[in-house]
Amino acid sequence: MRFCSQCGHSVNMAIPAGDNRMRAMCPSCGNIDYDNPNLITGTIPLYEEKVLLCRRNIEPRLGFWTLPAGFMENQETTSEGALRETLEESGSVAKCLQLFSMISIPHINQIHLFYLAKLEKDDFHPTEESSEVALFDLKDIPWDELAFSSVSKTLKLFIQDHEVGHYGFHDDVILVDQLCSK
Repeated sequence: MRFCSQCGHSVNMAIPAGDNRMRAMCPSCGNIDYDNPNLITGTIPLYEEKVLLCRRNIEPRLGFWTLPAGFMENQETTSEGALRETLEESGSVAKCLQLFSMISIPHINQIHLFYLAKLEKDDFHPTEESSEVALFDLKDIPWDELAFSSVSKTLKLFIQDHEVGHYGFHDDVILVDQLCSK
């Protein structure tokens, strides 16, 4: 950031009093820009022991498969955002069952939250954001074609929990050297 979002004056990078990080600070109006992580929220949509995946019709990772997810909007809860993204990316109406995973990705300033969700029916279709939407048996997940490390990690955790018949909550981190690893 080079200019203040409040008054347009050039900003200086400095550590504000009582803080411990460099921030863009406006010497004119005193505004401090807190550039904090983005929250990505989505679902693991389930229907009759199958998981719904969407083939991305947008960048990044155009053409790769993903769980329906995206940036949370202001004035919505994390579950509302997850369900909105599921509808936008798959045309499916789902119901959140429980928060399943929270994956911090510090080097890209993101936190990914995925909810276990139940599809009301097997009604889904391609959308502007997804060129293809399909249900997959757990044994048929296209691992080499998954778009993001957080999706791979979440699906692996889901399969582990599914095998023991109990779904927990998983808090994990993806470091820079793990970003594209499956």
